[in-house]
Amino acid sequence: MKHVYHVMTYPAMDMDSASSVVLQALTQATSQDTAVLKPAEEQLRQWETQPGFYSVLLNIVNNHMLDVNVRWLAVLYFKNGIDRYWRRVAPHALSEEEKTSLRAGLITNFNEPVNQIATQIAVLIAKVARLDCPRHWPELIPILLESVKGQDSLQQHRALLTFYHVTKTLASKCLAPDRRLFQELASSIYSFACSLWSHHTDCFLQQIYAREEGQALSSLERTLLSLKVLRKLTVHGFPEPQHNMEVMGFLNAVFERLKQFLECCRQVGPESPCREKLEKTIILYTKVLLDFLEQHPCAFIPHIQRSLEFAVSYVFTPAGEGITFERFIVQCMNLIKMILKNDAYKPNKNIEDSKPESLEAHKFKTAFFTHPTLTEIGRRLVSHYLLLTEEELAMWEEDPESFAVEETGGDSWKYSLRPCTEVLFLDIFHNYSQTLTPVLLEMVQNLQGPTNVEDSVQLLMKDAVYNAVGLAAYELFDNVDFDQWFKNQLLGELQVSHHRYKLIRRRVIWLIGQWISVKFKPDLRPLLYEVILSLMQDPDLVVRIETATTLKLNILEKPPYYRYLESIFGLLFQLLQQVTECDTKMQVLHVISCVIERVNIQIRPYVGCLVQYLPLLWKQSEEHNMLRCAILTTLIHLVKNYAESLCRSFCDLLKDITNEGQVQVLKVVEIALKVSPTLAPHMFHPLLPAVFRGILDGERYPVVMATYLGIIGRVLLQNSTFFSSFLTQMASECSQEMEQLLGSLIEMWVDRMDSITQPERRKLSSLALLSLLPSDNGCMLMSHLEEPKLSDDEEPPTEQDKRKKLGKRRGESKSHLALLNTLERQSEGATKGGRSNERDADRDRSSGERDRRGGRAQIAGVNNHGRTAKAQGLSVLLLCFSVLEFLSLDLVRNSLSNSIVRESPRTLSGQQNVTSLEMDRCRAK
Repeated sequence: MKHVYHVMTYPAMDMDSASSVVLQALTQATSQDTAVLKPAEEQLRQWETQPGFYSVLLNIVNNHMLDVNVRWLAVLYFKNGIDRYWRRVAPHALSEEEKTSLRAGLITNFNEPVNQIATQIAVLIAKVARLDCPRHWPELIPILLESVKGQDSLQQHRALLTFYHVTKTLASKCLAPDRRLFQELASSIYSFACSLWSHHTDCFLQQIYAREEGQALSSLERTLLSLKVLRKLTVHGFPEPQHNMEVMGFLNAVFERLKQFLECCRQVGPESPCREKLEKTIILYTKVLLDFLEQHPCAFIPHIQRSLEFAVSYVFTPAGEGITFERFIVQCMNLIKMILKNDAYKPNKNIEDSKPESLEAHKFKTAFFTHPTLTEIGRRLVSHYLLLTEEELAMWEEDPESFAVEETGGDSWKYSLRPCTEVLFLDIFHNYSQTLTPVLLEMVQNLQGPTNVEDSVQLLMKDAVYNAVGLAAYELFDNVDFDQWFKNQLLGELQVSHHRYKLIRRRVIWLIGQWISVKFKPDLRPLLYEVILSLMQDPDLVVRIETATTLKLNILEKPPYYRYLESIFGLLFQLLQQVTECDTKMQVLHVISCVIERVNIQIRPYVGCLVQYLPLLWKQSEEHNMLRCAILTTLIHLVKNYAESLCRSFCDLLKDITNEGQVQVLKVVEIALKVSPTLAPHMFHPLLPAVFRGILDGERYPVVMATYLGIIGRVLLQNSTFFSSFLTQMASECSQEMEQLLGSLIEMWVDRMDSITQPERRKLSSLALLSLLPSDNGCMLMSHLEEPKLSDDEEPPTEQDKRKKLGKRRGESKSHLALLNTLERQSEGATKGGRSNERDADRDRSSGERDRRGGRAQIAGVNNHGRTAKAQGLSVLLLCFSVLEFLSLDLVRNSLSNSIVRESPRTLSGQQNVTSLEMDRCRAK
C-alpha cells in the first residue's frame, strides 16, 4: 500500500489538520512493516524543516490520550530537531516566534505520567536551556523551583527531574562566560537545593524505619534527584568552595548521611524495592566526595582525615560487615587511592619550597597511616580482597576463556573490585614499602612448602600471597632472592599435577612472568623453557593460556634457546586452534606475533601451518574486527621477516627470466610501493639500481620499460626524500653529476613515454615529472629558473661568475627540453582526444604552440637575466596546464593556477612571451 501525504505548511494549514497528518505519519512510523515504515519516516524527515512541525509534535507529546509509542517517537523527533535547527545560524533554523511558543509550551505543566517520556522531555528542555538559558529563557529556573515546591507528588517529581537535567547540562559548559553564569546560578539556588535534599532525606529515613516502603521509595527517588543537583552545584558551581560555609557544611553532612544510609542496609533486605535505589544513593554520596576531591583538592584538605577514617573503617575493619557491597567498597578504595596519589598532597623534597596546603595534607596522611593501620590494611588486602571469589572459581570451571582474559587494564580499577584492589595495594606498597615489606615476607614464609591439595583455604591464600609478591616485584627487589625461591620452592610447585593444584600452577607461572624483567638469572632460562613446554600441555586451559602470556615476556631471544622454538611454536599454534573466543584468539595471536618479531628469520621453518590457518581464521572472524586486526598484525610480522629474502630472490630472478616474467615480478614491487610508500622503497632498495639502469640503457621491451618507469615514478612522487638519496647513490656509482644523471633519466623517460599505454601509468608519469617543478633540491628543475637572493652583506656576482653559471645551465638544458617535449606531446594528444568545441581547441593549440616555441628558444639560449629565467618557468607551467587538462586533475590544476597568478606581476613585467589572452586562460583555469 502506498501512502500519500500532503506537504505540511504552517500557519497556512490550521493546527488541527496538521496534527492529524503528522499523527498519521508517526503512527505508521511505529509500524513493524517496512512497507509502511519507510515512507512515513521519509515524510517525517521532509517535514523537519517545515515551519510549525515542532509545534505539532509538542501538541502530540502533551496529549496523554494518544498511544505511548507515538508520543515516544514524537518526543524523540523533537529532541533531535533541537540539535539540528534550534541555533539561529543553523540551516532551516526555527523562527524566533516558534521558539518562543515552544519554550512556553515546554514548561506549562509537569504532569507526564510515563517515566520514559518524562525523562526524554527533561532532556529536551535541558538541550534548549543549554542554548537559551538564561539570556533568552530567564523564566525557566524560577518556574522549575516553583514547581518543585508544589504539593502535587507527580508534578514535584517531574519538575525535580527536569531541574536535575538542566543543572547537569549547564554545568557541562566550559567557556568562561558560561562558567560564570553557572556559578551565579549556583550561588542563588544552593541554599534551596540543600534544604530540598535535607527535607527528602529526613522523610525517607522516617518512612523506612516506620516500614512504609511505598512512601519511602517515593521520598528516596526525590532524595536521589536532589542529591544529583547538589553534586553538580557543589563540584562545578564554586571556584573557591572552601570559602563558602554552605558548601563545606554540605560535605560534612555527606559523611553523616552516608553512615545513616549504610545502617539502613540492615533494615532493607535484598528483596526490598528500595534496595536498588538505596545502593545508588550511597554510591552517589561517594561520587560527591570523589568528584570534589578531583576538582578541588585544596578545598578537600580539611576532609582528608575524616575521609580516610570513614573508608578504612568500613572496608578494612568489622564495622562494614553485613552492610557494605562491592561497588561501595570499590568507591572507598578509590577514595583512599586518590588521597595517596594526589600531587597536591605531596610536599617537595625541599620542605622549604613546599606549599602550606601540601604540608598540611601530608601531615594528615602521616598522622593517619601509622604502622598498625598500614599493617592491618596490607594484611586485609591480601588475605581478603585478593582471594579468588566463589564467582571467579565458578567462571574458571564454566567459562575458562572468559576467566583467563578478563579485562583488568585501562580504567577497570574504577569499577571492578579485583583491579581496584591490586591498584590500591601497589600504591600503598609503593608509598609505605618499609612498613609493608616485612608484613608480606612474613605471609610468604608462613606458606613455604607444598600445600595440601585438599585444603582449599590454604590454596586460595597462597594464590593471593603470590599475587601480592608479583605485583610488588620491583619494590621487593632487594628483599627477595627470586632465583633461589624459584629453584627451591616454585619449581616444585609447578610439578604438582593434581587438578586442584591448577590454581597454584597458574599463579606461579604468572609470578615468574612478573619477575623475569626484575631479577632472573640467564642460567635458569633453559629450566624455565622446559617448564613452559610442560605447562603448555597442561590439562587445564586457563593454565595453558597463562603460560602463553608469560612466554610473551620471556621470548627466546638468543641462539642457545632456539632449540625450543619448534616445540613452543607448535604448542602455541595448537592453543590458537583450541580456543574459541575472539578475545582469547587475539591474546594468543599477540603472543605468536611477539615470538615471530623477536626470533626473526629463525621462525621460517615452522610457520607453514600458521600461514595456511590464518585465511580460514579470517573468514571465521567476519564480525570481529579486532580479531582481524590481530591477524593483520601477525601477517605484517611474517612479511617483515621475509622481506630481505624476498628482495634477494627477486634480484636473482630478474637476471634469468623472460620479459613476461620480469613484469610479473615487478608487479609485486609496484603493489608494495602503493601499499607502503615509506617502507617499500627501503625494502626493495637492492632491486632499484637495476630498474634505474634499465631506464638509462633504454630497455627495448615496452611493457618492461613501462613497469620500470612506473616504479621509479611512484618512488619519485610518493617518497621524494628517498629518491634524492637514491639519485645521489646512483650518481656516485655511475661517476656522473646528479644534474647530468637526472637529465639523462628525464630524456629517456620522455623518449619512451609513448610505450606507456595504461592511463593510470600515464598519469603517474606525468605527475612524477610535474613533482620536479616546485622542488628546492639543487638537481630539480625549478631551482635553475631563479636567481639566488643576496643578503645585505653579499656582493653581486661578477661577469665571470655569471658566464660560468651560464655554461653550467646550458649543459643542463637537455633535461629542460626533454620535459617540455613530453609535455608538448601529452598536450597534443589530449587536444586530439578530449575537446568538444573544435574551434576553441584550434585557437588554444596555436596559442600554446607559440608559447612553447618561445619557451624552448629561451631555455636553449639562457642568458643571465633573472626575468628571462622567470619566463621560462612560466612557460613550463603553462605547458603543465595542458597535461593536467588531459588528466582531469582539477586539484593540482588549481594549485598551479594560483602559483602562476601569484608569479605573474613579477614574471611578465616587460616580457612579450605570454599574451594577456593566455594569462586570462590561466586565471580562468
